Formats: sequence, structure tokens, C-alpha cells
Amino acid sequence: MVSQLQTYFDISQLHAAYSAAVDSNDWDRWIALFTEDCEYKVQPRENYERGFPLATLALLSKGMLRDRAYGIRETLFHDPYYQRHVVGQPLIVSDDGAVIVTETNYTVFRTKLSQETTVFNAGRYLDRIRRTADGLRLESRLCIYDTEMIPNSLIYPI
Repeated sequence: MVSQLQTYFDISQLHAAYSAAVDSNDWDRWIALFTEDCEYKVQPRENYERGFPLATLALLSKGMLRDRAYGIRETLFHDPYYQRHVVGQPLIVSDDGAVIVTETNYTVFRTKLSQETTVFNAGRYLDRIRRTADGLRLESRLCIYDTEMIPNSLIYPI
């Protein structure tokens, strides 16, 4: 049995690896953090709390994550910018030994070239994290953002 302290540390490392992958545009590393049958959604808080399924972005398998990464690298044209994630301490909601359920606050800052840094998105991650032979992997990540709107469009994952 893994200790609670080790689990907490491993979850924190998963969050750090996720942020580093997304902030450095390392899409292969981002994809590797998920299980094969995964779910990744970016959804406004209002829709989530009311039980509405509408999401700004919904990827329902690792294959869909690969498609999104391909789109970011090869087909999407946009005003370039940098992202920087600041992720809070995870709250472990439950841990049955195979799957850990967590809730973690996040803020994403965006910096466009020759402009000031702004808060791009803030909310919470609702995660189902599976223990695998390769370490912890995201089985489900719901990015529930607090505002009703995202400026411009959502290019990179949150």
C-alpha cells in the first residue's frame, strides 16, 4: 500500500509534469500523461454545476488528444503567445488504491509578444487519476473554469 504522503507527492509531480508539458508545448509528453481511454474536458462552471454537457473542448480518448496535438502543431494559425500554469495543492477526495479522485485549483496566465501578461483562465481541475505500471496517469481531467467566457479561442489545453 502506498502511503498517503507518497500519493500526495506523486499527484503533485503529475501536476508539475502536466504544467511543464503544456507550458513548453511538448504535446507528446502531455499525451503520455493520460490513460488510453481518457476524458479531457474544458467546461464553464455554470454548465458543470447545472449538469449541462456542453463543453468548450471535449476530447474523449487518447486518439482525440493526439488529433488536438496535431492540430496545434500543424494546422492552427493564431497570434503566438506563451502560457504559464500556477497549480494549487491537490485535495485528495478519495483513493481506492487503483483510482485517486482529486480537486485542484489552477490559474493560467497568457503572455502575447510585446504585451503585458494577463490571467487567461482560472478554475479547478477535477481529476480521476489511475495508478499504472508507468506511474500515475490522468483517466479524466475536467477543467472547470470560473468565468463564462474565454477570450478569443482556446488553442492550447488548460
